[in-house]
Amino acid sequence: MPQTDWKKLHNGSDILGVALDRVRGDEVNFTPEIAERLGRAFVVWLQTYFSGKNKLRISVGRDPRLSGPELLQALIKGISEGGADVVNVGLASTPAMFMSTQIGEKPVDAAVMVTGSHSAAHKNGLKLFTSTGGLDKADISEILTLADGHLKKGSRKGTVGEYDFMAVYAQHLADVIRQGVNHPDHYETPLEGLKIAVDAGNGSGGFFATDVLEQLGADISASQFLEADGRFPNHFPNPEDTNAMNSLINKVKESEADLGIIFDMDVDRAALVDYTGRPINKNSLIALASAMVLQKKPGSTIVTDSITSDGLSWFIQEKLGGKHHRYQRGYKNVINEAVRLNGIGQESCLAIETSGHAAFRENFFLDDGAYLATRMIVTLAKKRAEGNRLTDLIEGLPEPVDSCEIRLRINSADFIQTGSDIIAEVGIMAGNKSNWDLLPENYEGVRVKCSGNGQDGWFLLRLSLHDPVLPLNIESNEPGGVQKIAEELFEFFGRFDNLDLSAFKRFGV
Repeated sequence: MPQTDWKKLHNGSDILGVALDRVRGDEVNFTPEIAERLGRAFVVWLQTYFSGKNKLRISVGRDPRLSGPELLQALIKGISEGGADVVNVGLASTPAMFMSTQIGEKPVDAAVMVTGSHSAAHKNGLKLFTSTGGLDKADISEILTLADGHLKKGSRKGTVGEYDFMAVYAQHLADVIRQGVNHPDHYETPLEGLKIAVDAGNGSGGFFATDVLEQLGADISASQFLEADGRFPNHFPNPEDTNAMNSLINKVKESEADLGIIFDMDVDRAALVDYTGRPINKNSLIALASAMVLQKKPGSTIVTDSITSDGLSWFIQEKLGGKHHRYQRGYKNVINEAVRLNGIGQESCLAIETSGHAAFRENFFLDDGAYLATRMIVTLAKKRAEGNRLTDLIEGLPEPVDSCEIRLRINSADFIQTGSDIIAEVGIMAGNKSNWDLLPENYEGVRVKCSGNGQDGWFLLRLSLHDPVLPLNIESNEPGGVQKIAEELFEFFGRFDNLDLSAFKRFGV
């Protein structure tokens, strides 16, 4: 096997590489040979994790990417040659793979999902789980180190079997809805009379319409792109993609559906569209999920990523009576912080990112788009029975007049140090400006409140988790406020030769 730079495959708490030679300049580095070796390395890592347990059972699944079938077979070979038994689930969602360690006739010891998540279609990778949840960054580093070393074959060759676990998982979600709605007359079909449009974007999420909602009596005739297709001929499955959201919005409006649901590729994220065609994502999705949680758990802490709005904070704390705890971006960071808070006695029942990753404490703190949709549908059905709407829960949520995110590329070999230095200088500058104030309790980058001069807003400058980029989020409650904040920042950033400011072109500066 050619020399491999294993560190390039490290993507936070996941493994990610280029699987298909589709984009010029992207060299293929995630091959079947690599997948096979990672399968063997995972078995070795698990044997230590389980203190030498000899007979391990590991489930494996994949998303619809064209590279998936070959990579999955290579992964299966590596795991079985490492000595573990393999349960092949086939086409699956990432949350379902974790749930295979929890439910079913015989839960497995660990699980692997072959997926590139939200990355481009020519990329692919692995998400790995034990029964306690997804692996952390340090765990991934250990597995990559093992893969880079000498790997012995197991003392036995593991068996390989197939299992339709997605049917088990779909039944589990259906049961959650039945029990949650508890319809007095239609317990088995509590969604009768509801039209729900699911957009799977030809990813892994089509099962939710056909195997969950339709079985519960819902009209799914307005659903679209349910068939898994690694060419993604309609739009890429991503709730943050404007084209994808607009496609669902149009479908909800023309079909007069009660609700629209859109999933990402591997169904660990979701967003909604209400009956009017209004998108419920980012801050509004967090607000809705928070309202549901705080009805049952008043005073609980909602953990979010760092770029949530000031209006959302007000809504959670003043309108809903909860606590809002902003933390670092990265779904695993947000989840781990919620787990930590519970560990020190500060109740937190929801960890959620603006990207649509939502993890409920009641559901193993698993970021599961289908479970999020399930909770929303239970609430929708109950609200309908009362003669109310789901979106009544977020009435009064302040919306900014304008907001944006621009990404400033760092032209430096040591981009982490360079980016950190720039963030520090912005903090010093903001602290000395009369109308700008550094906001306390900020866990990532620098967050600044901007007042006066028609700005009335804030900005957050942080370092990207993986790329040589400084993402800059700006929000304002004044018309033209984002423009004014951006103009002042552009002038200040001009002193840094190693910062690409071309993203400011949209402001005409």
